[in-house]
This record gives sequence, structure tokens and C-alpha cells, in this order.
Amino acid sequence: MEQYEPDRLTPAQLAAVRRSFRNGRASFSRRSMLRASAGGALAVGGLGALSACGIPPAGQAQGGTSAEDHSAKEKILNFSNWPVYIDVDDSGKKHPTLDTFTQQTGIKVKYNEDINDNNEFFGKVKPELAAGQDTGRDLIVLTDWLAARMIRLGWVEKLDPANLPHAFANLSEQFRSPDWDPGRAYSYPWQGVSNVIAYNKKALDGIEVKSISDMLDNPKLKGRVAFLSEMRDTMGMMLLDMGKDPAKFTDDDYDAAIARLQKAVDKGQIRRFTGNDYTSDLTKGDVAVCLAWGGDIVQLQSDSANVDYIMPEAGFTTATDNLLVPRGARHKANAERLIDFYFRPLHAAQLCAYTAFISPVDGAQAELAKIDKSAAENPLIIPTKDMVARSHSFRALSDKEEAAYEAKFAKLTGA
Repeated sequence: MEQYEPDRLTPAQLAAVRRSFRNGRASFSRRSMLRASAGGALAVGGLGALSACGIPPAGQAQGGTSAEDHSAKEKILNFSNWPVYIDVDDSGKKHPTLDTFTQQTGIKVKYNEDINDNNEFFGKVKPELAAGQDTGRDLIVLTDWLAARMIRLGWVEKLDPANLPHAFANLSEQFRSPDWDPGRAYSYPWQGVSNVIAYNKKALDGIEVKSISDMLDNPKLKGRVAFLSEMRDTMGMMLLDMGKDPAKFTDDDYDAAIARLQKAVDKGQIRRFTGNDYTSDLTKGDVAVCLAWGGDIVQLQSDSANVDYIMPEAGFTTATDNLLVPRGARHKANAERLIDFYFRPLHAAQLCAYTAFISPVDGAQAELAKIDKSAAENPLIIPTKDMVARSHSFRALSDKEEAAYEAKFAKLTGA
């Protein structure tokens, strides 16, 4: 089990944090999906590195044993999520699916949109978790790479399958067994998001783009190409284009992909590395083609007839945001009941109809068709069998690998 050591951050990790805070896929802008904006500063100082020594993880010498579950007596649930990442009614104040859950179970949900960035949130909860204390949260939503870290640290409760019959039965095969949580013993996906190649038809003006290679090598696109500032998203797509599996690549594979990308940077092929702000460049035509996140493209296409996308034949990467019960949560069983609730097809459909991200629930498509037929037929929300077959996950990284890979990517992007 991995150990936690506070207040030590490598330069590469600091660069990654700052990049993520500014415009990363895991930042607030991703969840906003062009629906809202928000301000506020995020502190970098709270994030600690992980190492092979230091404070023991929860569950070892510092205590950290599971707290007594008060779910039977306390019909309450504290749920922390990202902004604009759940369904809302016309007033913008109520969440219909949460209201339905309360009506069905009697459990009142205290819903907080207090996760603005994975690293910032990690820094917020790490003091309690490292000390084996309750964070005051019963359910949280974290992106797969941080979910993996939390599980390694022993800071996540193991889920009780008896409380998750719908989740177990209806979880899509695509998301059943990530390498960082085989069999989903500690987590269940909230929503998924795929990386695609997006383009502006008017800006391309007949230039054919079918692959990452076309983006990198066609001189007619010089200075009009954008890649993502998130290392896993860009490098996962690069590896696939080079015939390597992002779930199994080696250091040499990664270095070769970096070198290829560096060549494109040096010759001016790539305009810049972006976060969610590529949406503006793409719709205006300043960028002709870019790597993009599927949920954004669903929204952009509703506003611009020029925006379209392709899924490369070489494959593409898909990540997940995941429901986890933090160690020592006071209402674990209540949290498990909510997880199971969202794996009923009707409720899953109501959720993804609003978020426009991938539903991880088998059976959601039929229910979604009753709400929004076009959404149910959109492969960026309900992937086809062909898309699922070509979808890949970026493998879990050790702390040493993450530091090394982020350093190389930061040097490449100038972060």
C-alpha cells in the first residue's frame, strides 16, 4: 500500500497542478460545459506528494479504521461533487434525481459542489484522511487517476456488494474492471468522457483529417492545430496513433511519443496546448483541428454547424469520474444506496441527459430516448459497440512514473 508524505512536491508535479488549475480537463471549466462560469482562486500549497515513506495511510498505525456506520439511525448523506455535474430543474436550484432518491428512501442529501479540481480537493481532505478522521463527506466524485491514488493510500472504504445490486448488474462492461480498481471493489463510475479529434469544417476547407498523424504532419494545417494540456489525454492519443496501448506502454514508448510531439512543436505545426478554452478557438476557426472532450463537442454542435468530430481508427482514450466513499465516512450504507440509485437506467438517463457525458449504465439508452432521442443516438453519450471496442484507458502510474512523465510533458508544452 502506498504511503503519504506531506508538503513535498516535485517541480514537475507543481507544473502539472498549475496547468490543471488554469485550464485542465479536471478543472471547473470542463464541468461547466459552456453552461456557466465561476471565479475563485485555488491554492497549490495543500498538495503533498506520495512516497514510499512518511505518515502511514489510514487503516495502519495512525488509526483510520472504518468509523461506525450511522446510516440506520441518521437518514442523511453528505455528497461532494463538481459544479454543474448533475441534473437541475428549470429554477436551477433543485436536483430532480436527488429529490426522487429522498422520496424513495427517506435519506436527505446534503449536496455540495465543492470539488473544483482534483488536486485542490486532495489537498483539502488529506489532513483528515491521513489522520484517520472523518472528512464530513460520505460520497465524493474524483477522476480516475486520483481515485486510484486514494485507493492505494487506503483512504477509501471498500463497498458492500449487497447494497449495490443495480450497480453490479447494470455497469457497462467497458467500465467494469479498471487496472486501478479491479472488479470495482472501491468505486463506481459517475460519468465517462472520451477524447476525440474535433474540427471546424469551414476552417479546414476540404483538408482531410482522419488521425493524429494528419494533425501532426499535414503542412496545410501548420499553426492551426491544438492539443490538450492534460498529459494523459494528449499522450494517450499519441501512443495509440503510434500503435501502442496506453494501458501497457513502456518508458521508451512514452519517450518516442514525446519526441514525435516535440518535432511538431519545433516546426510550428501546433498552435498551442489548451484546456477547455479550445472551444472558443475551434468555433471561431482560429484552430482548424484539435483534440477535444466529447461532452464539450455535444454542446458546441448545438451552437455551431461548423463543428464536427471523428474517432480515429487507431483508437481513442476514455476516462471516468468516480463515486467513492472516503475512509471513515459516517453514512457509508446511505452512500451505497445513492450509488445504486444512479445505476438504475431511468435515473442514469436523467443524469446524462443533462451532463452530456457518457453514461456507464447499461439500459440507459432506452430511457434516454424517452427524454431526448437525439441524445440517445449520440455516440458521445451512448457509445456504439464499435466505439467501445476502440476505446482505451490510460494505465495507472506509480508516483515515480507520474513525476517523470509530467516533467517531460511540462518541458514540451512550456508549462
